[in-house]
Amino acid sequence: MTFGEQNSEAEAHAQLDLAVDRGVNLIDTAEMYPVPPRGETVHRTESYIGSWLKGRERDQLIIASKIAGPSRGFKWIRNGPRINAEHIHAAVDASLARLQTDYLDLYQIHWPDRYVPMFGSSSYELSEEHESTPISEQLQALGELVAAGKVRYIGLSNETPWGVAEFIRCAEALGLPEVVSIQNAYHLMNRTYESGLAEVCRHSEVGLLAYSPLAFGWLSGKYHADAEASGRITLFPGFGQRYNKPNVQPATAEYLRIAADAGLNPVHMALAFARSRWFTSSVILGATSLAQLNENLDSADVDLSADVLEQIETVHQYYPNPAP
Repeated sequence: MTFGEQNSEAEAHAQLDLAVDRGVNLIDTAEMYPVPPRGETVHRTESYIGSWLKGRERDQLIIASKIAGPSRGFKWIRNGPRINAEHIHAAVDASLARLQTDYLDLYQIHWPDRYVPMFGSSSYELSEEHESTPISEQLQALGELVAAGKVRYIGLSNETPWGVAEFIRCAEALGLPEVVSIQNAYHLMNRTYESGLAEVCRHSEVGLLAYSPLAFGWLSGKYHADAEASGRITLFPGFGQRYNKPNVQPATAEYLRIAADAGLNPVHMALAFARSRWFTSSVILGATSLAQLNENLDSADVDLSADVLEQIETVHQYYPNPAP
């Protein structure tokens, strides 16, 4: 999601080349990328991936994208995106064209059509509820994409336990495709997935694609050492709302201490933790340089000891979910 804002097309291609050379096979994007979302740059990420993907062995890769929903004021996407049949069909056709492919392996709803608290908010507010497309209708349209061969599997993102359960219930009742994945934030300072979502996803066989495993760079230690360090949080202040909270600094300090005491790169420890959870199907990495990407990918060779995991749990008890 940095491709087209922080990264040029050539830099995007170089990152993709490196990732695939090192064994990565899942490439996740979205119609609204890059971030921060702007009308001037919207869709660039998909287009950059598409120009790279053209002519490659498509069946060796898992290509995932997402449809934007309402509630965020993106008037530059279909004059205000919705998750209904008209928008779903229009969105996937446009994504396929930009990605220069005939099908998507995974198509996800980026965030619900209905109101839910997200992106730093955690309390459900009745006053924020609004009219939304019934989940059964959303599934019907997504099922049409699967039947047409444009999409192989469907998934959710930024979803709640009730939402996952309702998608599963409607699919079973109507004989429609069931969701196979959920892409939600999960990292050392946001383990809210473990309470309700882990249970419902286990029984529904829905795998987690953990995003923001480094907490927007906080778990690398760079912002702890220098509040003005270069990164999305300093370049785009709007991204800081999840992390401008009282216990983020002390929790970060404790996780950095654990890594240092164990002789671990804090980036590797954070990524290895997210990868090691029984409910994690994959970890979504994001980088702006080849050096960062290499450092992230090196974490695949790191396994955390029982002692490190025990220390992590102790810190979690002191500072539970400081950045939900």
